[in-house]
Amino acid sequence: MVVRCALLLVMFAWPVHAAEKVTRETMTSAGKTREYFLFVPESVKDRPAPLLVLLHGSGRDGKSLIDPWQRLAEREGIILASPNSADRAGWDLKQDGPYFIADLVNAVRSSHTVDPRRLYIFGHSAGAIQGLMLGLVESEYFAAVAVHAGALEQSAWSMIDLADRKIPLAIWVGTDDRLFPLSAVEATRTALEQKGIPVLLRTIKNHTHDYYKRADDVNREAWEFLKQHALTRDPRFKEYDLK
Repeated sequence: MVVRCALLLVMFAWPVHAAEKVTRETMTSAGKTREYFLFVPESVKDRPAPLLVLLHGSGRDGKSLIDPWQRLAEREGIILASPNSADRAGWDLKQDGPYFIADLVNAVRSSHTVDPRRLYIFGHSAGAIQGLMLGLVESEYFAAVAVHAGALEQSAWSMIDLADRKIPLAIWVGTDDRLFPLSAVEATRTALEQKGIPVLLRTIKNHTHDYYKRADDVNREAWEFLKQHALTRDPRFKEYDLK
């Protein structure tokens, strides 16, 4: 019995230890207190590390997206910052970015060593839509964007013209996703590519909208895509009038 209990403690020691590393933080943005979840791997210490901003799906919070990324981030040395949207029902470009995301990045950089040329976004569902739009409006701030289950409505295609840099984008989508049909994702890719924006599209056969069921595979492939890209100069934040 003693041996068995000891074995169980060893088996579960890593997940418990890792869970304790995720912290709930607050910051001020546009005069309001905002909440985000932060994970800083022990492996990064004081060396400049890539920062991955995670944007959650509707009805969830930042913790729900940071958890599936945690082991990969520990192994690869990635700082994770996963904010809560102002309204859990979804993301709003005025309330939740780009100034909000820049405030988030600055909050993390104030206490941790971040490689400024390796700022990335990963989003799921509503967070995927937000991630694509943020990548376009701040194409010289983020190095690359990867999303699961996201597309742009045709009314938002005009935002593509705001991209001063041909920012690399990648989209993962299931062939059985009813919320984001493959046809809608392919139309988004076509609209982006017609403007010179490179898009990697990965379809997952027999996969639905359930990111969490395939999170390990999606995250691993997404990071392989993201880490290939870095800005050739320090990031430039583009100012907008979002009133």
